[in-house]
Amino acid sequence: MNQNLQQIKQAKSGDTDAFANLYRIYYTDLYRFALYTLKNPADAEDAVSETVIDAFASIRKLRLEASFKAWIFKILSAKCKRRLKNRFELPEEYLTNIPDTDHLNNVAEKIDIRRQFFLLKNEERLIISMHIFAGYTTREIAKILHMNANTVRSKESRALKKLSLKLSETDSKRKGEAND
Repeated sequence: MNQNLQQIKQAKSGDTDAFANLYRIYYTDLYRFALYTLKNPADAEDAVSETVIDAFASIRKLRLEASFKAWIFKILSAKCKRRLKNRFELPEEYLTNIPDTDHLNNVAEKIDIRRQFFLLKNEERLIISMHIFAGYTTREIAKILHMNANTVRSKESRALKKLSLKLSETDSKRKGEAND
């Protein structure tokens, strides 16, 4: 960590090699987070690239070197949110008019999960993505999003309950249609 702090200080003073080393250190975590959030490798790569460009351009504004990781993830989080907000969504009829055959049930379930996940609020999706998919702790998420850890826990819990309830309703509807 001391080496990272030293590289952050060097990057803040304009050392491009130090910034390149920081990029190498954090790239995997940044990409993994973006991929799990955006569900598209090309979008994830673009979001990470935009994040790194913005971070490089504004690293001198970073007040505390020790909060570099939280700072760069906050930039990435904003990029991902913007991409999700602007993303073209499939029409509802496309997602619901899937033939109900046995070999497609698993596909239908995956579509239901994804659809219900994207119906959550942006903040809920972000917290779930960071915790479940990217493996961040509640404390790390709280630091990155500038929230209280208890707030993160309660928002995640409510979002997961909401998701579970919606998926149960969808599953019941699908089973009811199969019995008709």
